[in-house]
Amino acid sequence: MYEIRSEKNRLRKKYSEIRDNISAEEKEKLDKRICNRLLSLVSYRFADTLLLYAPIKSEIDIMPVAQAALKAGKRIAFPRCIPENSQMFFHYVSSLDELEHGSYSIPEPSADAPMFDKSAPHSRESCICLIPALIYDSHGFRIGYGKGYYDRYLHDFKGTKAGIIYNSCIADSIPHGRFDLKVDFTVSEKGVNIIQ
Repeated sequence: MYEIRSEKNRLRKKYSEIRDNISAEEKEKLDKRICNRLLSLVSYRFADTLLLYAPIKSEIDIMPVAQAALKAGKRIAFPRCIPENSQMFFHYVSSLDELEHGSYSIPEPSADAPMFDKSAPHSRESCICLIPALIYDSHGFRIGYGKGYYDRYLHDFKGTKAGIIYNSCIADSIPHGRFDLKVDFTVSEKGVNIIQ
């Protein structure tokens, strides 16, 4: 277990630097390509609910997808983290202006915003969750910042899981433990990789 943790930390540092070294101009181009790919997905077109993230640092900016989804009449929700118990819940917003400064300096919905119910029957067919990471591998495993929020949340999530990543941050294989979950596919500026 220690060896996996140590290797994950090494990879976090390596791929954080790769992502941080993308120029602002190049990042804007890559983010736009990724958003366009997302908006062309069949799973996006048929989804009525999108679980999104508010980008921080050098994460891929998917806010254009959020705006397009709202314009198309879809429902969008963003995560709210509870550091005391390391839990995360998604809350609906009807405007990006409703996001406020939250845990870890990440924009979040307010605590009293309506909550997405991942146990509802319709969530299996009609919901897609866009999941950020520092690294994905070709098998759909991810390495995030190491706090485990997404792994805990997605454990019993029945909808579609989409990994959002720059192509330069996709590895052939990364170490993973028994609690690490795979996504259904990854989306980068180069294309979509369906996980078998």
